[in-house]
Amino acid sequence: MNKSTFKFKVGIIGLGYVGLPRSLQFCERGISVCGIDIDTSKIKKLKEGKSYLTNINDFKIKKIIKKKIFFPTDDFSNISKVENIIICLPTPLTNLNKPDLSYIKNTFNKIQKFLKPHQMICLESTSYPGTTSEIFVNFLKKKFLIGKNFYLGFSPERNDPGLKLNISQIPKIVSGFSNNCLNKSYKLYKPIFNRIIKAETLETAEMTKIYENVFRAVNIGFVNEMKKICKNMEINIHDVINLAKTKPFGFMPFYPGPGLGGHCIPIDPFYLSWKAKKLGLDTKFIQTSGKINRAMPGWIIGNINKYFFYKKKKRNNLTGKKFLILGISYKKNINDMRESPALEIINNLLRYNSKVSFFDPFFKKVPKTRKYNFEKIKRSKLSKSNLVKFDGVILVTDHDNVNYKKILNYSKVIFDTRNKYKIKSPKIIQL
Repeated sequence: MNKSTFKFKVGIIGLGYVGLPRSLQFCERGISVCGIDIDTSKIKKLKEGKSYLTNINDFKIKKIIKKKIFFPTDDFSNISKVENIIICLPTPLTNLNKPDLSYIKNTFNKIQKFLKPHQMICLESTSYPGTTSEIFVNFLKKKFLIGKNFYLGFSPERNDPGLKLNISQIPKIVSGFSNNCLNKSYKLYKPIFNRIIKAETLETAEMTKIYENVFRAVNIGFVNEMKKICKNMEINIHDVINLAKTKPFGFMPFYPGPGLGGHCIPIDPFYLSWKAKKLGLDTKFIQTSGKINRAMPGWIIGNINKYFFYKKKKRNNLTGKKFLILGISYKKNINDMRESPALEIINNLLRYNSKVSFFDPFFKKVPKTRKYNFEKIKRSKLSKSNLVKFDGVILVTDHDNVNYKKILNYSKVIFDTRNKYKIKSPKIIQL
């Protein structure tokens, strides 16, 4: 099949926090995109010119739909009409903290019968080194000559929801199964990124993505542990960080919080540890940081329990208490709930039989996730009459579009996990 007969230059599978922005990048350069997702509600919104991501407005979607350069669908047979296939699917963990590659594997099984000569598959989903070869190569070799009439690559996504920087300005790493595949990957992304960097092998590119995220996870684990130490010593960890970062060499500031969120940083250390264990290696340092970060929501609740113990002298101090969770997305100014520490904090409070409400400017209800279903928890307005009813406000995510002055004025106590309130007040407990 001549590649000029393909209807779409690019097909993107998975229209989430990576796939939809990537689709927009291509469309804004005049490159046609067929976007595929199994979530029919997303497809419906896109066809209506509506966005479901905070970092993409409706106008941009309407524009590319009107130009007929973007075709959203849930029909995988359209893969036969695209020249390049980019896979942007989740790679979560199982309940045993092992890699769950079912989204990629199931999707590949769906599209196999629609693959044709001269196409390319490029995986962007984060996983352990060797994933691209393990999933795709055996089947592709049976049907095609990889590097001659079919191409395979891996290009790690570096999208960061809420980041002010234009995605196109972030250097893009590409790799390929062969030199021809590498060159094909380079040509695919060249129109939409200012700088393309070639990796020597698929595995090197896969490891680079894992390395970047584990680097952050380990350093965040370290600063979270320092927060615990400083709390016991009655030292403000944020004052320590602000002083330390005045050093012009050998230091990079990382900031503590209520726990890790997002798709990459809470998950990637476990992907790498699992792969290393297969090779007979024990990644103690990486595993420890992962455990510290995952324990932070429990540490937050433990300290809140202590606060009420000192006030009431009761053993179970959270039963029946009313709490407002302020911010439920994993980071500020976005509607991204993936692995949010707010979910674990809510879960801990419910175990104590506390009464929980939430406020987040980006959510009308707590979305159902793979692990939790808190859809019955009600959203509370930030009115004086509501705020005075809560025994405590737990500030989990510090969105900008919130009236923090009102919250301070009418709340009984605020447990601030983000250092949003930088003033000293008996109402503010820094955690």
